[in-house]
Amino acid sequence: MIAAHLPGAELVERGLADLTAGVVSIESLLVSIAAPGLRNVGLPVHHPIANAELQLYALLAARDGAAAHSQYNALLRRVTSFRHAAQCAR
Repeated sequence: MIAAHLPGAELVERGLADLTAGVVSIESLLVSIAAPGLRNVGLPVHHPIANAELQLYALLAARDGAAAHSQYNALLRRVTSFRHAAQCAR
């Protein structure tokens, strides 16, 4: 169960749902990148997407152009914040 009040919870929740549905999305790629850490806080991450880092950057570059790098880093920080908050909440 994902606590909605944690930072980045909406990204993780959507990413897990997309992974389960077999959808490649920004969120499912983020969850794939963060899979080991998310598993450590008790979230089941089944079948993460291979080469998620490269795929995520390509999606962001297509969407955001020159801002892709900053968007990539900001999204990863949000998922990291979620993981840290989830560890503290346990």
